Amino acid sequence: MMLSLSLVLLVMWTLGGAQENIFWEVQRYDGWYNNLLHHSHGSVGASLLRLLPANYADGVYQALQEPRVPNARQLSVAVAQGPSGLPSHRNTTVLGVFFGFHVLSEILEAEKPGCPAEFLNIRIPTGDPVFDPESTGDVILPFQRIQWALETGQSPNKPREQTNEVTSWLDGSSIYGPSHSWSDALRSFSGGKLASGPDKRFPRETNGRVPMWKALDPSTGKGGPQGIYDLGSAWGNENPFLQAENIVWFRYHNHWATALAQAHPTWTDEDLFQHARKRVIATFQSIVLYEWLPALLEIAVPEYKGYQQHLDPSLSPEFMAAASLFLATMVPPGIYRRNPTCQFRADPYPALRLCNSYWSRESTRLQHAEDMDDLLLGMSSQIAEQEDNIVVEDLQDYWYGPLKYTRTDYVASWLQRGRDIGLPTYNQAREQFGLKPLQTWTDLAPHLGEQVLERVAALYANNTARLELLPGGMLEANGSLFSAIILDQFVRLRDGDRFWFENTKNGLFTEGETREIRNTTFHDVLVAVTYANSAEIQREVFVWHEGDPCPQPQQLTTQHLANCTPMTVLDYFEGSGAGFGIIIVVLCCLPLVTLFVAWIVAVFRKRDFKKLQKKRDPSVRREVTSEVAHAMEWHGPKIDSSPVCIQLQPDKVLKVLDSRWSVLRSISLKTQQRVEMILSNNKGNRALLLKSPKEYDLVLLFSEEAERSNFIGKLRDYLKKSCLDLHVSEMKEQSLLKQAVTQEQRKKILETFFRHLFAQVLDIDQSDAGELSFESSQKAKESLTCELSRAEFAESLGLKAHSMFVESMFSLADKDGNGYISFREFLDILVIFMKGSPEEKSKVMFRMYDIDENGFLSKEEFLRMLRSFIEISNNCLSRDQAEQVTESMFQASGFQDRDELTWEDFHYMLRDHDSELRLTHLCIKGVPDVFKKNIQNRVSFIKKDETISDREESPNVETVAQYMEQEGQELRKRLGRKVNRYQLHVYTEARRKKYQKNKVQQKIQEFKRFIENYRRHIVCVVLFSAITAGLFVERAYYYAFASPLTGIAQTTFVGIIISRGSAACISFMYSYILLTMCRNLITILRETFLNRYIPFDAAVDFHRWIAMAALIFSVLHTAGHVVNVYIFSVIPLSVLSCLFSSVFMDDGSQLPQKYYWWFFQTIPGMTGVLLLVILAVMYVFATHHFRRVSFQGFWITHHLYVLLYVLIIIHGSYALIQQPRFHIYFIIPALIYGADKLLSLSRKKVEIGVVKAELLPSGVTHLQFQRPQDFDYKSGQWVRIACVALGTTEYHPFTLTSAPHEDTLSLHIRAVGPWTTRLRELYSPESLAVIGKLPKLYLDGPFGEGHQEWNKFEVSVLVGGGIGVTPFASILKDLVFKSSFSSKLLCKKIYFIWVTRTQRQFEWLADIIREVEEADRNDLVSVHIYVTQLAEKFDLRTTMLYICERHFQKVLNRSLFTGLRSITHFGRPPFVPFFTSLQEVHPEVQKIGVFSCGPPGMTKSVEKACQQVNKKDQTYFVHHYENF
Repeated sequence: MMLSLSLVLLVMWTLGGAQENIFWEVQRYDGWYNNLLHHSHGSVGASLLRLLPANYADGVYQALQEPRVPNARQLSVAVAQGPSGLPSHRNTTVLGVFFGFHVLSEILEAEKPGCPAEFLNIRIPTGDPVFDPESTGDVILPFQRIQWALETGQSPNKPREQTNEVTSWLDGSSIYGPSHSWSDALRSFSGGKLASGPDKRFPRETNGRVPMWKALDPSTGKGGPQGIYDLGSAWGNENPFLQAENIVWFRYHNHWATALAQAHPTWTDEDLFQHARKRVIATFQSIVLYEWLPALLEIAVPEYKGYQQHLDPSLSPEFMAAASLFLATMVPPGIYRRNPTCQFRADPYPALRLCNSYWSRESTRLQHAEDMDDLLLGMSSQIAEQEDNIVVEDLQDYWYGPLKYTRTDYVASWLQRGRDIGLPTYNQAREQFGLKPLQTWTDLAPHLGEQVLERVAALYANNTARLELLPGGMLEANGSLFSAIILDQFVRLRDGDRFWFENTKNGLFTEGETREIRNTTFHDVLVAVTYANSAEIQREVFVWHEGDPCPQPQQLTTQHLANCTPMTVLDYFEGSGAGFGIIIVVLCCLPLVTLFVAWIVAVFRKRDFKKLQKKRDPSVRREVTSEVAHAMEWHGPKIDSSPVCIQLQPDKVLKVLDSRWSVLRSISLKTQQRVEMILSNNKGNRALLLKSPKEYDLVLLFSEEAERSNFIGKLRDYLKKSCLDLHVSEMKEQSLLKQAVTQEQRKKILETFFRHLFAQVLDIDQSDAGELSFESSQKAKESLTCELSRAEFAESLGLKAHSMFVESMFSLADKDGNGYISFREFLDILVIFMKGSPEEKSKVMFRMYDIDENGFLSKEEFLRMLRSFIEISNNCLSRDQAEQVTESMFQASGFQDRDELTWEDFHYMLRDHDSELRLTHLCIKGVPDVFKKNIQNRVSFIKKDETISDREESPNVETVAQYMEQEGQELRKRLGRKVNRYQLHVYTEARRKKYQKNKVQQKIQEFKRFIENYRRHIVCVVLFSAITAGLFVERAYYYAFASPLTGIAQTTFVGIIISRGSAACISFMYSYILLTMCRNLITILRETFLNRYIPFDAAVDFHRWIAMAALIFSVLHTAGHVVNVYIFSVIPLSVLSCLFSSVFMDDGSQLPQKYYWWFFQTIPGMTGVLLLVILAVMYVFATHHFRRVSFQGFWITHHLYVLLYVLIIIHGSYALIQQPRFHIYFIIPALIYGADKLLSLSRKKVEIGVVKAELLPSGVTHLQFQRPQDFDYKSGQWVRIACVALGTTEYHPFTLTSAPHEDTLSLHIRAVGPWTTRLRELYSPESLAVIGKLPKLYLDGPFGEGHQEWNKFEVSVLVGGGIGVTPFASILKDLVFKSSFSSKLLCKKIYFIWVTRTQRQFEWLADIIREVEEADRNDLVSVHIYVTQLAEKFDLRTTMLYICERHFQKVLNRSLFTGLRSITHFGRPPFVPFFTSLQEVHPEVQKIGVFSCGPPGMTKSVEKACQQVNKKDQTYFVHHYENF
């Protein structure tokens, strides 16, 4: 506190000491408080004072435009065009003219464009010789309206009023600036002087501290601060002549400061500066009013009668326009320069051309103080143009242009400006000043020719009342109106100025000082600041009299001067197109780049995972016993070659190996007497073709000819030892490759082979089978003569080439024993299986396995047959089980005493399965799709029924009709025990009536069911979408029609509504998406009544839906801003300064920022690009594929959401377009999510001890761990676990397999990815032996999902696929436990469908099912197991397994494969007939809950089946599913 007080006292003492010699009231720089009654009169920003009512089209702000007023350019040409070179009537010097422009800059600055940007563009008439020489008719000169007081222009009572950006007083603001800070920036703070540059007689070049106007040089196009001096007037550097006037007063101030410093050496800088300022301002006032104004108007100024406080001195818009045009008529096309000895400079032209001097940056002829002095002396000797209506072409045609045009029309611009500011008509103005209004056109300008008046009269439709002020004032013979307006303004400025130097009451000057100031002329000022003496400049510098020194050589005309640089049109986007396009392409490629990165990550993860798998299950290394040759195998013209190794085997076999020594193919040479080889004889002699007559050829490409020769030598020796001949021929490489039969060509041959094969067996239409006229097709002949190798035969059956079944079948079919199966041999065996009787099929099987062909099938051969069938089920039976099945089947048929069977005995053993054998066929992979319908029609359990077509719901669901009768009855027998045939028959009839609905009724029913099932989802989605759409529309409407007047909507309408509307949607979506991840909150709320209205189980799906919608809006937002950036890059700075006043300041430079500035040099741009990168990374790694390949990548990248929200907050905080609004949406969801996260973190801190770890087959790890205190959960719920011992803290979700009543928690985790594989290794006995204890886990949960609602239905169907059975293990145990003590359960029946490739994958589940079967006393659970790693149900192998399974179940009451009482099926479950049978078994149940968990394909099949069955007005199936 004491320190602050001391500082204040020090400042006060310093200021007091600094101003101890300043005894008067220092005039403010900004003009305020000059008038103590009306403080703002004449101040910076004050409105102009209208002398007459505003003349607007609407009376408020809209300017008069064509056709109500003439075209500005046409009017300019009609009024102001004419020859130059006529001298002033009053001999006014050019120095007086530009002194007048300097005086205007002292009291007036109203050229700054207004905000929002409004334009009154000037249309150029077609064929204008200056602006449209090519007669395009589309040239429009931009013209922007000037700044106005925002509180005006809202009603006719207060029409628009323009503002003045400098003080209206003659207070030296053009010398010292219109504000205190501006003045400080101009000062040197040394000796009371203004700051100078390296040359003390020039001001300092601008450095950005002072907002100087820096328009482009229209002659060169250059801009920037070079050549721009810091002056009191922002426009003081407009041309060298106005610049020279400003420099005169700069020098004059420093002249006085130096003189005062010499006279008063003890004065401070502030004393000297204020004394000098006071004297300079007074001198300037005196010269303006008493020397310059009378010389300009030739009118005596009224005598000063003292300060008048009630007089308003504000500038009028009439004066602003009249003075500007009045002076413009006197401006010459060029300016002389002379030295004190009257030598006029000519280098190379006699004068400086005005049109080439605007905002000049490189005027090498004005670099020194003497150059500027010569210019001032030349201006004092040069007589101005005549005071008439004519304006030289330098102003009329070559005035520096606004915006992208480098040239414009000065007169047309001021005519348009007069309409912008609402000037009155000519007659109204004359009446205001007591002048006689115009009656006829001849009264206006009798001195002018009739053509001028006729043109002007025609433009105003010969109506003098419509004549505007400015053209009328210019055409006047004596300029009486303009003179009256100018004189009135300066008199009001003098009389209303409290600080006027003649006001004796302000205490500024003594009477003697005032008299001295009155006697000081501009001649004295020039003598003081230039190197000329008094005799070298005339006394009256504003008028040249005969006899004055140094008369001008001649009155200048344009013929004496350099040509004006013509107009050019600037392209702000020039050179930016390629870069802008590259940025757009890069932004669009961000997802592709991220995909590439994700692909690389996936490749490395797969590689690491394979290494991990090899480490866990090391494979046996293949030993290569023979020599190998390395080469590249050519596969075809459009397929990449691959590296291979050729191994020569001793048994006349060539093996082709890949780089990992895996066998790709084997080429048998046993049946060949001669080996055909073709070599290439060009292109380096590298190619080699080895013909394989009954297979595809082998084409090898060697790196060099020597390697090929080496291989040929080895092959010759090998064939010689094998007693085979080698025939070698040569041809060009192109011909060699063309002659080779590739694997792709072989596939096409085999396709034709199978097509015609099945065409022979089945009654196929010729159009389906293809052209059967073999004579017309060489390829068909080639296909029919080809033969299948053992490998191709095995591939057609979907089996391995060395399986027992393939060997037996191939040996049977290969009648000639040549190692290949011909078309006829294959046809013979296929006919039996497609059309043969059960006896014929059993006879074929008998012959297949009668190895010694003695007509008997021994037990060993029977066992071999059975094991060949079991091969396709992944050898799921041991040899003991297979022997047990064999013995039981022999015993059941009464052959227990026999060791071998005849065919009759074998057929008798299959007597109960004639129907299955009748439908048995071979499952051929090569069968064309066009034949599958024919095969299915012929091969089915269901006989043709005329009524089936009436029952079919949809032709796409073939299982409904196929299984409706027999298979449906079989299922119904298993599902319910109290159902009789009469009940089923009655229900069938009723169902048939339901099925007779037409398509429209079915669609209506389907729609009703869909609404019923998803009504909660629909309501939530519609509500959320409505809010999002509302936000978009509200923001879009606001910025399009209701936003504050910044003009942004007019500038970029489409871009702003898209970007702002989508920004609101993004803010809303990215905020409330957090709620879908509040797992603890969702788990709690789903137990409340809200679960009836909100589908909490769909939180993850809703999260994905919101994320995708947010991504779409993010793309829209980006697209909107791309449009904005382009528009902002092509609009001038004057418009940008309106749109972004906090970022840009209009300094006249016009050039906008380049596109890359918006993208990479602004906070919104940089954060926006970073947000796009983060979104691309998060979305790509969150896709299903990459999430499965690299969960850790998904885990890490999804945690970028923290950075995402930080960047979103920063992105909007810059408030470039609007104030930040993201927090409005974000705060509430963030607080809720934060609390939910804290709850999870509180649990995660607790380590859970693992009680038991067990490695089960099929890569399943069973973990049993402690149940935390107060850990309550329901069956079907899931948890998230982390294991720090793995070196990562990522959490993975798993469903609990323990029941709620158990004391411990258990999980069954299958090792399918890196994390789960490493977890399995961690709990392996080897690792535990090293660690010494079971690693602990971190637990988060439990979390709820739809599976826990199984007990809310009377009948529930549980469908588990793969590891997706884990939630049902908990449910089954929970159900049996609760039913064991007669707990009240709504659920009366559960059907559990287990779909697995082989039961070996999940033996642990079989153990759980076995426990359930033993504990299930009330027959609550019905289990059906579907083994899918088998061929089609009616394939030969599957039929035999089916027979064995049914026999085993019949004899031992348990499954051959699982050992359970549950029924095992082969193939995939028929969901539609299964659900249909449930409708019949439980007709009294209104809803059945279906809960599925597993691969997406399976859950989708269940969903489709539910939708299909729900079309009927029967029991409704409610589906809950979870994918993994």
